Amino acid sequence: MPAATEQETQQDFVVSRVLAAPRELVWKAWAEPKCLAEWWGPKGCTLRVIKVDLRPGGVFHYAMAYKPGHEMWGRFVYRDVAAPERLVYVSSFSDEGAGLTRAPFKDTFPLEILNTLTLREQGGKMVLTLRGRPLNATDEERATFIDMFPSMQQGFGGTFDQLETYLAAQS
Repeated sequence: MPAATEQETQQDFVVSRVLAAPRELVWKAWAEPKCLAEWWGPKGCTLRVIKVDLRPGGVFHYAMAYKPGHEMWGRFVYRDVAAPERLVYVSSFSDEGAGLTRAPFKDTFPLEILNTLTLREQGGKMVLTLRGRPLNATDEERATFIDMFPSMQQGFGGTFDQLETYLAAQS
């Protein structure tokens, strides 16, 4: 394997979850605004979906709040939509108008992360895998991204716990 590919692989953030739900239901949870509002985001936050336009070039724009009046904005810009198996999108923090902004917690966190979500059936279960890597990042931004892997694992763990709870309620 060439050195560049090894380096890129080491810089990928990867989180997986085995779910006891049909792939179509998991896809719907990621694709429909009403569903996303029920589970997306870290534990303890309230999510407000502004817009979901699930097509290449479309945007998922949302606001998260841990306490009323203190919103943090985010967005996905979809690149590839292959229902019900793959979703590729660029995630970033944003402002109220969906413009690109820096992360509120660290100036050296990358502006944009390319994410690939895959939904794969395996042995009667559904395996969700999310792989992300910085786009057009500086060396310092890539280092910050890698340093934050433990925090991101914890954050996505809570988010996927909420997804599991949501899916169980739909069954």
